[in-house]
Amino acid sequence: MQKLNTDFNTALNIYENDYSHEDLIEFLKNGTVAEKQASVLKLQKLSGSDDAATIMQNLTGCDGKIREAVSFRLPEFVKENPEYFTNFVDIFLDAIIDINGNICRNTIAAIRYLKKYNEFCQDFCNKLTNKTLELAKIAKTFDPQDGKYKVNKEIFKLYWYLETIYHFTEFIDIKDIILETKDVHDYTIREKTAKILSKFDNYEQIKKELKEDENYYVRRI
Repeated sequence: MQKLNTDFNTALNIYENDYSHEDLIEFLKNGTVAEKQASVLKLQKLSGSDDAATIMQNLTGCDGKIREAVSFRLPEFVKENPEYFTNFVDIFLDAIIDINGNICRNTIAAIRYLKKYNEFCQDFCNKLTNKTLELAKIAKTFDPQDGKYKVNKEIFKLYWYLETIYHFTEFIDIKDIILETKDVHDYTIREKTAKILSKFDNYEQIKKELKEDENYYVRRI
């Protein structure tokens, strides 16, 4: 309870006082969990690529409260200054599969503002495709009765990578991905496969298979 009160008072202090932009960035670099949370929520803008790097360093590998707060602001920051965020392919790929689904969703929303940067998209989509195929091959071997935690963890990652692919299909050859994921036991993966296919006029045979799937959410492709 004492720590909760301390964190609340810390956040309240930052919200109610006029800290400079530099102070807020410094909190994000070296502050406590509460200071980082409050600072990123109060931050008005980014002044350059160094600020973007500080933001991205707090998107992965730190306390979940910080990651979620950063991800909440990320779409806004990327939309306003996309050019600051083109060098963080690997961090984006990690954040997409965060254990917190809100962080995954917010990260995907942010990355969509980087589509006009061809070099970024090529690197990002190549790595995204490779990681997705690796996970799909693993997921196809899972017995749903064994290793439930491991199965759920890997399926969760695959689910969010497929959701990302749905938004970047113009940069990705989806054929191998579709062939690997259409038979994964977990229906949420097959549903994502069907969702991706809905953007294409071809792949009729695979669409036919999915329209006969045992699960309603897959069949409605």
